Amino acid sequence: MASIQGQLADALGRRGIDESAFGRGDAGSGSILSDVRRAGINGPVLTGAVAEVLGVPFCESLTGQAPSPEFVRRMPIGFARRHKILGVAGENGRVRVALADLASWQQLAVVARVLGRPVEPVFAPESAITSAINAAYQDASGGAQEVIEALDRDEVFEQVQRLGDSEDLLDVAARAPVIQLVNRMLFDAVRRRASDVHVQPHEDKLVIRFRIDGEMHPFFTPPKAVQEEVISRIKVMGRMNIAEKRLAQDGRATVAVGERIIDLRIATLPTSFGERAVIRLLDKSIRLYRLGELGMAEAALERFRGLIGTDHGIILVTGPTGSGKTTTLYAALQEIDAEQVNILTLEDPIEYRLAGISQTQVSERKGMTFATGLRHVLRQDPDVIMVGEIRDAETARMAIQSALTGHLVFSTLHTNDAASAITRLLDLGVEPYLAASSLMAVLAQRLVRRICPQCSQPYQPQESDWLRWGMDPAELAGWRLRRGCGCEHCLGTGYYDRVGIFELLVVDEGIRTEILKYSTVSAINRRAVEAGMQTLRQDGMDKVFAGTTTLEEVVRVTARVER
Repeated sequence: MASIQGQLADALGRRGIDESAFGRGDAGSGSILSDVRRAGINGPVLTGAVAEVLGVPFCESLTGQAPSPEFVRRMPIGFARRHKILGVAGENGRVRVALADLASWQQLAVVARVLGRPVEPVFAPESAITSAINAAYQDASGGAQEVIEALDRDEVFEQVQRLGDSEDLLDVAARAPVIQLVNRMLFDAVRRRASDVHVQPHEDKLVIRFRIDGEMHPFFTPPKAVQEEVISRIKVMGRMNIAEKRLAQDGRATVAVGERIIDLRIATLPTSFGERAVIRLLDKSIRLYRLGELGMAEAALERFRGLIGTDHGIILVTGPTGSGKTTTLYAALQEIDAEQVNILTLEDPIEYRLAGISQTQVSERKGMTFATGLRHVLRQDPDVIMVGEIRDAETARMAIQSALTGHLVFSTLHTNDAASAITRLLDLGVEPYLAASSLMAVLAQRLVRRICPQCSQPYQPQESDWLRWGMDPAELAGWRLRRGCGCEHCLGTGYYDRVGIFELLVVDEGIRTEILKYSTVSAINRRAVEAGMQTLRQDGMDKVFAGTTTLEEVVRVTARVER
């Protein structure tokens, strides 16, 4: 034992760890590993030293080493995670088993017995093994369609009654078929970047659709016979009443896909063919966008950043549902130093957590509306306030009043373009002089799909295309555009991901004059364009000519605002 202790101490010394940091321990204690860990020496340094003493290979990374399919198939993911152990493909029929800790050494015998073949140990850092485990079991989880074919209705109904609360979508071993179906449905949705999952009953079938990059895509059709069990499973996950089928319900759940934490917002609605469910997926592990990553033109970006730096006034972001307004507001708040100013938000719901910012959930059922919440927020000595949405006259008046009393206020409105937001405030009962003196800018936006980088190719539109899009072929002659031809990467759509197009209306003296005159939307828009505002269509066309998106996309999202 003393010899092993000495060898380990020497191995640690060769890795730059002085034995005085932990002491060699006495020969009879056999406690050098405990001493080392108490001294805070752990991770790859300790693992590498243990591997050297035992004469076992040490791998800094498992990248490029294929996981053993037999290990992944026969060993549950819970076992692999608990013991930080993973089988990787070896030679001559052997399985190499990567360990992160000497404490897992005894599990080698368990693995060898289950697999029925010899195993060879290899040490690797814990982080490398954890990532490899998630990747291996994620790839092995398969698709939802494979589960559908094996569904047994009676077994499903019995299993649904015994569902647990804890969920990891990768851990599907020994679960009832319908539970596997729902888990893998959600896993497929996360893998394909879906924002929503629609479970829609028809007269003779159940259709599962994903919303990807704003567009609906049908993915698979489970048997009609398991419709109630699937909906019940979804409702149990959201802690909803599975016995109540006549009323709409809302619920929430949190699931894990490996290291990714996904929040689920679940809504059910009774229809003529049974209950339908929509699941909104919010990936808590993704980072928030910065302002410079949204796709805003350089001139508009610099002007918008300047407006964010002012100390009072109101800035509105407008557009239809799903146009990225909240993402833009979050990006704007991240531009402000939360340590120097007091920032509070009122949201419905809180989609992502912002560091250093106090966020409040609005709940009308509990009496916390945007208007009442704003009254309480004003007592918290705020410098910057974000109001999730101006929905009524009371909220509009309070937001305007807050801006006039020395606060910087951000909020959203549902209007087609920037000029319409001004007339909408007036329609809500805000006096023109108050709107003119408090409103600093309105940012209208849309999201267009990006051309898939894997299958992008140039093409020359025909004259009939220009005419169909309402454009003059003579003015655009010679322009070569790009489009995606469809590939596996983009699911055959030709598009992958989205980018914003923007219209920034800054309220100057000319716009204030129009507000005071109760001018029409067209008059306000005309004055803004004369002052240099780039419209949504113009910003979209710039992205078309840059090869970022297609003309079809720009026409699709701006058709209703083009005059």
